[in-house]
Amino acid sequence: MNTEHLRKLETELPNPDTRGIDAMDTLEILTAINREDAKIPAVIQNLLPALAEMVDHIYACLEKGGRLFYIGAGTSGRLGVLDASECPPTYGVSPELVQGIIAGGDSALRKSSEQAEDSPEKGKDDLMHQGLTDRDAVIGLAASGRTPYVIGALDYASSLGAYTGAISCVSHAEMSGHARTAIEAVTGPEAVTGSTRMKAGTAQKMILNMISTSVMIKMGKVYGNLMVDVQPTNEKLAARASSILRECLGCTKEQAQGLLAASNNQVKLAVLMGLTDLAAGPAQEYLEKAKGRLNQAVALWQADSPVPS
Repeated sequence: MNTEHLRKLETELPNPDTRGIDAMDTLEILTAINREDAKIPAVIQNLLPALAEMVDHIYACLEKGGRLFYIGAGTSGRLGVLDASECPPTYGVSPELVQGIIAGGDSALRKSSEQAEDSPEKGKDDLMHQGLTDRDAVIGLAASGRTPYVIGALDYASSLGAYTGAISCVSHAEMSGHARTAIEAVTGPEAVTGSTRMKAGTAQKMILNMISTSVMIKMGKVYGNLMVDVQPTNEKLAARASSILRECLGCTKEQAQGLLAASNNQVKLAVLMGLTDLAAGPAQEYLEKAKGRLNQAVALWQADSPVPS
């Protein structure tokens, strides 16, 4: 894409509302940035049907044993890696289930590697290295909607029959034509012209939060609105695990700690044990029958339990 076309992208246009931002005092600068950020939720609200379609396809892939890959460059790539890296501690899933790939590799998380994003072959190669299959889902991330690295990755994924999605922040994004589901979160000119780590990055972060959270909820990683697959690997998360048990069961702190010990610190299992008075082994069997969904495990147990006369 030529530079003239690049200048026409919404993310690259000068923002008339912040032209004098360099002459503002601190409070005025912050107010101007906050005013721009406040526009983002309304943009995303209009995208919810397409986002629901994307989530349902990703969930279907994971249910078949596939994986979710976010792939991007620069800020977009870093946000994908961030969202993927939060899934294991929050939801107790394998690091292989949701993965973030950034152009230039892990070193690009700290140091810019803009030249890596210009090669569609590198996008393809990075997915090949992960052993991509037709069961997987690949979500391309690029604020500009035109990054060759991402387009190359999407084309390769499509050639294998994998599900593909594209998330950009411009209208009529080139990338949208290379994915099965396209989301264009058009957040408009940035407070600082072209600085897509601002509104565009915030929109992508919100969308990625919604994708991974919705998928994990559908996978049974949440009971009510509680993270029952959280891994209590430090003091804060151990306290959260205890709090979840007390919320679900109405038990004391000591009872919660006893259940956690008996379940080998598996919060979901501990909750089921508390709800049913089952030992760890039988409770685990119900969870396995319910594919990890706590509501279904309780229903199965109730169906097997004798009705009081």
